[in-house]
Amino acid sequence: MTKAAGEPARSATSRLRLAGVMLYPMLDPTHQSAGRKPRVALFVTCMVDVVYPDVGMAAASLLGEHGADVVFPEGQTCCGQPAFNSGRRPDARKIALGFLDVFGPLVESGEVDAIVAPSGSCVAMVRHSYEILLAEARPKVRERAHRLAECTYELTEYLVDVLGVESTEGRSDQRITYHACCHLLRDLGVDRQPRLLLEGLRDEEVIDLEGADECCGFGGMFALWNADISTEMGRRKARHLDASGADVVAVADVGCMTHMNGILTRDGHRCRAVHVAELLANSHDSPS
Repeated sequence: MTKAAGEPARSATSRLRLAGVMLYPMLDPTHQSAGRKPRVALFVTCMVDVVYPDVGMAAASLLGEHGADVVFPEGQTCCGQPAFNSGRRPDARKIALGFLDVFGPLVESGEVDAIVAPSGSCVAMVRHSYEILLAEARPKVRERAHRLAECTYELTEYLVDVLGVESTEGRSDQRITYHACCHLLRDLGVDRQPRLLLEGLRDEEVIDLEGADECCGFGGMFALWNADISTEMGRRKARHLDASGADVVAVADVGCMTHMNGILTRDGHRCRAVHVAELLANSHDSPS
Protein backbone atom coordinates (compact mmCIF):
# COMPACT_ATOMS: atom_id res chain seq x y z
CA MET A 1 0.00 0.00 0.00
CA THR A 2 1.64 3.24 -1.15
CA LYS A 3 0.64 6.57 0.33
CA ALA A 4 -0.36 9.38 -1.99
CA ALA A 5 2.05 12.21 -2.69
CA GLY A 6 1.93 14.76 0.09
CA GLU A 7 0.05 12.43 2.44
CA PRO A 8 1.54 12.50 5.96
CA ALA A 9 3.07 9.27 7.20
CA ARG A 10 0.71 7.37 9.47
CA SER A 11 1.33 4.61 11.98
CA ALA A 12 -0.21 1.19 11.52
CA THR A 13 -2.63 2.06 14.34
CA SER A 14 -4.11 5.06 12.55
CA ARG A 15 -4.15 3.32 9.17
CA LEU A 16 -5.88 0.23 10.53
CA ARG A 17 -8.50 2.52 12.01
CA LEU A 18 -9.04 4.23 8.66
CA ALA A 19 -9.18 0.85 6.90
CA GLY A 20 -12.05 -0.24 9.10
CA VAL A 21 -10.27 -2.96 11.08
CA MET A 22 -12.32 -3.56 14.21
CA LEU A 23 -10.78 -1.79 17.18
CA TYR A 24 -11.22 -3.24 20.64
CA PRO A 25 -13.37 -2.61 22.68
CA MET A 26 -15.70 -1.93 19.72
CA LEU A 27 -16.59 -5.62 19.42
CA ASP A 28 -19.68 -7.22 17.97
CA PRO A 29 -21.46 -8.88 20.93
CA THR A 30 -22.78 -11.61 18.63
CA HIS A 31 -19.31 -12.77 17.55
CA GLN A 32 -19.40 -15.88 19.73
CA SER A 33 -22.30 -17.42 17.83
CA ALA A 34 -21.88 -20.95 16.52
CA GLY A 35 -19.93 -21.26 13.32
CA ARG A 36 -18.31 -17.85 13.54
CA LYS A 37 -15.03 -17.19 11.78
CA PRO A 38 -11.84 -17.36 13.86
CA ARG A 39 -11.10 -14.02 15.44
CA VAL A 40 -7.55 -12.86 16.02
CA ALA A 41 -6.07 -9.93 17.89
CA LEU A 42 -3.37 -8.40 15.71
CA PHE A 43 -0.21 -7.45 17.60
CA VAL A 44 1.62 -5.34 15.04
CA THR A 45 4.70 -4.79 17.28
CA CYS A 46 6.10 -1.36 18.07
CA MET A 47 8.63 -1.20 15.22
CA VAL A 48 6.03 -2.15 12.61
CA ASP A 49 3.56 0.35 14.03
CA VAL A 50 5.93 3.30 13.90
CA VAL A 51 8.43 2.50 11.13
CA TYR A 52 6.87 -0.09 8.81
CA PRO A 53 3.08 0.34 8.91
CA ASP A 54 2.72 -1.31 5.48
CA VAL A 55 3.75 -4.60 7.10
CA GLY A 56 0.94 -4.27 9.64
CA MET A 57 -1.56 -3.46 6.92
CA ALA A 58 -0.40 -6.45 4.87
CA ALA A 59 -0.74 -8.75 7.89
CA ALA A 60 -4.29 -7.56 8.57
CA SER A 61 -5.18 -7.97 4.90
CA LEU A 62 -3.81 -11.52 4.71
CA LEU A 63 -5.63 -12.64 7.84
CA GLY A 64 -8.90 -11.11 6.68
CA GLU A 65 -8.67 -12.49 3.17
CA HIS A 66 -8.13 -16.00 4.48
CA GLY A 67 -11.05 -16.27 6.81
CA ALA A 68 -10.22 -14.52 10.08
CA ASP A 69 -11.89 -11.56 11.72
CA VAL A 70 -9.17 -9.15 12.82
CA VAL A 71 -9.40 -6.91 15.86
CA PHE A 72 -6.75 -4.39 16.83
CA PRO A 73 -6.38 -3.56 20.53
CA GLU A 74 -5.35 0.10 20.51
CA GLY A 75 -3.69 -0.07 23.93
CA GLN A 76 -0.88 -2.28 22.64
CA THR A 77 2.68 -1.02 22.61
CA CYS A 78 5.73 -3.29 23.00
CA CYS A 79 6.31 -6.86 24.15
CA GLY A 80 9.33 -5.78 26.23
CA GLN A 81 11.97 -7.60 24.21
CA PRO A 82 14.46 -4.70 23.81
CA ALA A 83 14.52 -4.06 27.56
CA PHE A 84 14.71 -7.79 28.31
CA ASN A 85 17.63 -8.31 25.94
CA SER A 86 19.41 -5.31 27.48
CA GLY A 87 19.21 -6.81 30.95
CA ARG A 88 16.73 -4.20 32.14
CA ARG A 89 14.44 -6.71 33.80
CA PRO A 90 12.28 -4.27 35.84
CA ASP A 91 11.49 -2.23 32.71
CA ALA A 92 10.85 -5.38 30.67
CA ARG A 93 8.57 -6.74 33.39
CA LYS A 94 6.51 -3.54 33.44
CA ILE A 95 6.08 -3.64 29.65
CA ALA A 96 5.21 -7.34 29.70
CA LEU A 97 2.52 -6.73 32.31
CA GLY A 98 1.10 -4.05 30.04
CA PHE A 99 0.95 -6.56 27.19
CA LEU A 100 -0.88 -9.03 29.43
CA ASP A 101 -3.33 -6.33 30.51
CA VAL A 102 -4.19 -5.49 26.89
CA PHE A 103 -4.44 -8.97 25.39
CA GLY A 104 -5.28 -11.09 28.42
CA PRO A 105 -8.95 -10.08 28.79
CA LEU A 106 -9.58 -10.65 25.08
CA VAL A 107 -8.30 -14.21 25.26
CA GLU A 108 -9.80 -15.07 28.63
CA SER A 109 -13.26 -13.84 27.64
CA GLY A 110 -13.19 -15.81 24.40
CA GLU A 111 -13.48 -12.64 22.35
CA VAL A 112 -10.43 -13.69 20.35
CA ASP A 113 -9.03 -17.12 19.61
CA ALA A 114 -5.44 -16.12 19.03
CA ILE A 115 -2.90 -13.31 19.04
CA VAL A 116 -0.98 -12.98 15.77
CA ALA A 117 2.13 -10.91 15.08
CA PRO A 118 4.26 -10.40 11.94
CA SER A 119 7.42 -11.02 13.98
CA GLY A 120 9.05 -14.23 15.10
CA SER A 121 11.17 -12.48 17.74
CA CYS A 122 8.22 -10.78 19.45
CA VAL A 123 6.23 -14.02 19.44
CA ALA A 124 9.24 -15.83 20.91
CA MET A 125 9.34 -13.22 23.65
CA VAL A 126 5.73 -13.91 24.61
CA ARG A 127 5.99 -17.68 24.26
CA HIS A 128 9.30 -18.32 25.94
CA SER A 129 10.79 -15.29 27.69
CA TYR A 130 7.72 -14.24 29.68
CA GLU A 131 8.01 -17.48 31.64
CA ILE A 132 11.51 -16.41 32.74
CA LEU A 133 10.69 -12.75 33.17
CA LEU A 134 7.55 -13.34 35.25
CA ALA A 135 8.75 -16.38 37.21
CA GLU A 136 8.29 -14.57 40.52
CA ALA A 137 5.03 -12.84 39.67
CA ARG A 138 1.71 -13.60 41.32
CA PRO A 139 0.10 -16.92 40.30
CA LYS A 140 -2.69 -15.17 38.36
CA VAL A 141 -0.12 -13.23 36.34
CA ARG A 142 1.87 -16.38 35.56
CA GLU A 143 -1.33 -18.19 34.59
CA ARG A 144 -2.32 -15.37 32.22
CA ALA A 145 1.17 -15.31 30.68
CA HIS A 146 1.03 -19.07 30.15
CA ARG A 147 -2.38 -18.87 28.51
CA LEU A 148 -1.30 -16.11 26.14
CA ALA A 149 1.88 -18.01 25.28
CA GLU A 150 -0.24 -20.94 24.13
CA CYS A 151 -2.31 -18.87 21.70
CA THR A 152 0.25 -16.40 20.30
CA TYR A 153 1.39 -17.12 16.75
CA GLU A 154 3.72 -15.71 14.14
CA LEU A 155 1.82 -14.65 11.02
CA THR A 156 2.86 -17.37 8.55
CA GLU A 157 2.59 -20.00 11.27
CA TYR A 158 -1.02 -19.02 11.91
CA LEU A 159 -1.91 -18.80 8.22
CA VAL A 160 -0.59 -22.29 7.46
CA ASP A 161 -1.04 -24.26 10.67
CA VAL A 162 -4.37 -22.83 11.85
CA LEU A 163 -6.14 -21.40 8.81
CA GLY A 164 -4.79 -24.07 6.47
CA VAL A 165 -3.55 -21.60 3.84
CA GLU A 166 -1.23 -23.06 1.22
CA SER A 167 -1.23 -20.21 -1.27
CA THR A 168 -2.21 -16.55 -1.21
CA GLU A 169 -3.38 -14.28 -4.00
CA GLY A 170 0.00 -12.59 -4.03
CA ARG A 171 1.90 -12.22 -7.28
CA SER A 172 5.52 -11.39 -7.98
CA ASP A 173 7.57 -11.28 -11.17
CA GLN A 174 10.83 -11.09 -9.24
CA ARG A 175 13.36 -13.69 -8.23
CA ILE A 176 12.85 -14.27 -4.52
CA THR A 177 14.96 -15.99 -1.92
CA TYR A 178 14.31 -16.52 1.77
CA HIS A 179 16.34 -15.73 4.89
CA ALA A 180 15.36 -17.71 7.98
CA CYS A 181 15.36 -15.22 10.87
CA CYS A 182 16.92 -16.65 14.02
CA HIS A 183 14.05 -16.33 16.52
CA LEU A 184 11.53 -17.65 14.02
CA LEU A 185 13.65 -20.66 13.09
CA ARG A 186 15.37 -21.51 16.36
CA ASP A 187 12.96 -20.37 19.06
CA LEU A 188 9.69 -21.15 17.29
CA GLY A 189 10.75 -23.88 14.87
CA VAL A 190 8.91 -22.10 12.04
CA ASP A 191 10.52 -22.59 8.62
CA ARG A 192 8.25 -24.71 6.42
CA GLN A 193 5.35 -22.25 6.67
CA PRO A 194 6.88 -19.11 5.13
CA ARG A 195 8.62 -21.19 2.47
CA LEU A 196 5.34 -22.90 1.53
CA LEU A 197 3.55 -19.57 1.16
CA LEU A 198 6.36 -18.00 -0.85
CA GLU A 199 6.41 -20.99 -3.20
CA GLY A 200 2.68 -20.45 -3.74
CA LEU A 201 3.14 -16.94 -5.15
CA ARG A 202 2.17 -16.60 -8.77
CA ASP A 203 4.68 -15.69 -11.50
CA GLU A 204 7.66 -15.91 -9.20
CA GLU A 205 10.82 -17.92 -8.80
CA VAL A 206 12.07 -18.92 -5.35
CA ILE A 207 15.84 -19.32 -5.32
CA ASP A 208 17.92 -21.26 -2.83
CA LEU A 209 20.19 -19.12 -0.66
CA GLU A 210 23.52 -20.32 0.67
CA GLY A 211 23.59 -19.93 4.44
CA ALA A 212 19.87 -19.15 4.54
CA ASP A 213 19.70 -20.28 8.16
CA GLU A 214 22.75 -18.26 9.25
CA CYS A 215 22.23 -15.09 11.28
CA CYS A 216 22.22 -11.83 9.32
CA GLY A 217 24.08 -10.13 12.16
CA PHE A 218 21.23 -8.10 13.63
CA GLY A 219 20.40 -9.93 16.85
CA GLY A 220 18.73 -6.91 18.46
CA MET A 221 21.14 -5.36 20.96
CA PHE A 222 23.95 -7.49 19.51
CA ALA A 223 24.10 -5.11 16.54
CA LEU A 224 24.73 -2.18 18.91
CA TRP A 225 27.11 -3.86 21.31
CA ASN A 226 29.12 -5.68 18.62
CA ALA A 227 28.75 -3.39 15.62
CA ASP A 228 31.86 -4.56 13.75
CA ILE A 229 30.94 -8.24 14.02
CA SER A 230 27.30 -7.50 13.20
CA THR A 231 28.29 -5.56 10.08
CA GLU A 232 30.62 -8.29 8.83
CA MET A 233 27.92 -10.92 9.33
CA GLY A 234 25.54 -8.73 7.33
CA ARG A 235 28.10 -8.32 4.56
CA ARG A 236 28.56 -12.09 4.38
CA LYS A 237 24.80 -12.40 3.97
CA ALA A 238 24.91 -9.75 1.24
CA ARG A 239 27.58 -11.72 -0.64
CA HIS A 240 25.39 -14.83 -0.52
CA LEU A 241 22.46 -12.78 -1.83
CA ASP A 242 24.54 -11.48 -4.73
CA ALA A 243 25.61 -15.01 -5.58
CA SER A 244 22.00 -16.22 -5.56
CA GLY A 245 20.91 -13.73 -8.21
CA ALA A 246 17.77 -12.85 -6.23
CA ASP A 247 16.04 -9.51 -6.59
CA VAL A 248 14.33 -9.76 -3.21
CA VAL A 249 15.08 -11.60 0.02
CA ALA A 250 11.97 -12.36 2.06
CA VAL A 251 12.27 -12.01 5.84
CA ALA A 252 9.79 -12.36 8.69
CA ASP A 253 11.22 -9.80 11.11
CA VAL A 254 11.56 -6.08 10.45
CA GLY A 255 14.67 -5.86 12.64
CA CYS A 256 16.53 -8.24 10.32
CA MET A 257 14.99 -6.46 7.34
CA THR A 258 16.28 -3.08 8.55
CA HIS A 259 19.78 -4.41 9.22
CA MET A 260 20.04 -6.18 5.88
CA ASN A 261 18.67 -3.26 3.87
CA GLY A 262 21.07 -0.87 5.59
CA ILE A 263 24.03 -2.94 4.45
CA LEU A 264 22.61 -3.76 1.02
CA THR A 265 21.88 -0.10 0.30
CA ARG A 266 25.07 1.33 1.75
CA ASP A 267 27.32 -1.14 -0.05
CA GLY A 268 25.53 -0.78 -3.40
CA HIS A 269 23.87 -4.19 -3.73
CA ARG A 270 20.86 -4.64 -5.99
CA CYS A 271 18.89 -7.04 -3.79
CA ARG A 272 16.50 -5.68 -1.17
CA ALA A 273 14.91 -7.25 1.90
CA VAL A 274 11.09 -7.25 2.02
CA HIS A 275 8.84 -8.55 4.78
CA VAL A 276 7.13 -11.78 3.82
CA ALA A 277 3.70 -10.28 4.63
CA GLU A 278 4.12 -7.62 1.95
CA LEU A 279 5.25 -10.16 -0.61
CA LEU A 280 2.30 -12.44 0.12
CA ALA A 281 -0.15 -9.55 -0.02
CA ASN A 282 1.65 -8.12 -3.05
CA SER A 283 1.73 -4.71 -1.37
CA HIS A 284 5.39 -3.81 -1.85
CA ASP A 285 7.08 -1.76 -4.55
CA SER A 286 9.75 -3.41 -6.66
CA PRO A 287 13.28 -2.43 -5.60
CA SER A 288 14.98 -0.02 -7.95
